Amino acid sequence: MERLKNFINGQFIAPAGGGYLDKISPVSGEKIYELPDSNEVDVVAAIRAAQAAFKDWSASKTSQRAKILNRIADLLDEQREALALAETTDVGKPLELAKTLDIPRAALNFRFFASAIVHKTEMASDMDGEALNYVLRQPVGVAGLIAPWNLPLYLLTWKIAPALACGNTVVCKPSEWTSKTAFLLGEILNEAGLPPGVCNIILGQGEPAGSYLVKHPGVPLISFTGGTATGEKIQAMAASNVKKLSLELGGKNATIVLKDVDVKKVVPLIARASFLNSGEICLCGSKILVQEEIFAEFSAEFANYVNALKVGDPLDKNTFMGPLISQAHFDKVLSWVEVAKKEGGKIIAGGTRPEGLNESCKNGYFLRPTVIQELTNCSEIHQTEIFGPVVTLNSFKYPHDAVKWANNSPYGLSASVWTKNLTLAHKLAADLRVGTVWVNTWLKRDLRMPFGGSKLSGLGREGGEHSLDFFTESKTVCVQLTAE
Repeated sequence: MERLKNFINGQFIAPAGGGYLDKISPVSGEKIYELPDSNEVDVVAAIRAAQAAFKDWSASKTSQRAKILNRIADLLDEQREALALAETTDVGKPLELAKTLDIPRAALNFRFFASAIVHKTEMASDMDGEALNYVLRQPVGVAGLIAPWNLPLYLLTWKIAPALACGNTVVCKPSEWTSKTAFLLGEILNEAGLPPGVCNIILGQGEPAGSYLVKHPGVPLISFTGGTATGEKIQAMAASNVKKLSLELGGKNATIVLKDVDVKKVVPLIARASFLNSGEICLCGSKILVQEEIFAEFSAEFANYVNALKVGDPLDKNTFMGPLISQAHFDKVLSWVEVAKKEGGKIIAGGTRPEGLNESCKNGYFLRPTVIQELTNCSEIHQTEIFGPVVTLNSFKYPHDAVKWANNSPYGLSASVWTKNLTLAHKLAADLRVGTVWVNTWLKRDLRMPFGGSKLSGLGREGGEHSLDFFTESKTVCVQLTAE
């Protein structure tokens, strides 16, 4: 049985306490490898390595950092097949999805920020010839980066790339449910020539490893992507040391469909936005609102399309949706389907395990994509992030009613609007209280644009200039030019 190791100071090291965790395949339900159950000793060792490496890395030339980041991207591309397979094995996502989305995006993250630091300019101002002001942007120090399990390498590199580009050193903590690609990334970092200690990867649980990383006074910056409840705990732990903090948390995202759409054309796109990656994406549209003139047509077409989606072996090229990440998460998602039934919801698609799974998948955590109608706006399921392949379908009369329904949520991450009327789309986008609004598309990301949420969906923005701002401190220098 394979045992993963921590990546500290450029070396792969067994956990100090000797403890290991079992990784269970979401596809088969069987143990597939062991990973370190890291403790405070491991975290402190990683932080010390990062602190020791900070002086030289932060002083290195921008061009040198960019060269290494581009080399990392090249290696990710070269090893796409192996990395995609590891991601599929860990998460259960379709292999084709990992090949076309997760790994290419991980490589793009490094290329984007390699270019961003080379072309970055800073502000300067002249005070009527008396003094000149300019801004120095300097790295913060050791960055603590905590990534989720749903898009493991994709989101881990979204944090690592800008942190390293700006001259920080880092200690990463991927999810204990998906550690393999983070482990493989350590090998790539060494091959790319990243100096020892610049990037360290600690495997293990949120408690104790993640908590030690967040609370340690030698880590002045924390970037976290994950659940809202964990994000609230991290915010409280980070407050005592006044750390820089970025929290990208949950979402309960509305999909607004206006009466002028071509139903047959938009149904496949909205189904993708609902159920991609088994609905285990914080941006999935889980609350579908359809204008009443086309509601019956949309409902029937959507249910038929969703019922025909192939759920099963993620290695099968025809599979659209694999399993959920764990037995516990499967049970949680299914419990929400039962809550919806008790609240009067009508299941028009899914809601059960798929039939006809092959032998390798029969003990996996598979659930058919589920569509629920006839729930009221005050339903508990409309206020809770399920993070699985479960969506609700409701009608509205006027566009402003849909906006009210969408905004009636403790979350504010994203929404999508589907219409031919772009004038109205701009109005709805302005009125929706979320961080991102997609119009006639979904999950199309321009890395130059800010990304993040409001309310329980998070704190701060990352992406483009916002990431460079977050991973640096701005210093104003004022130089007197004339005698006083």
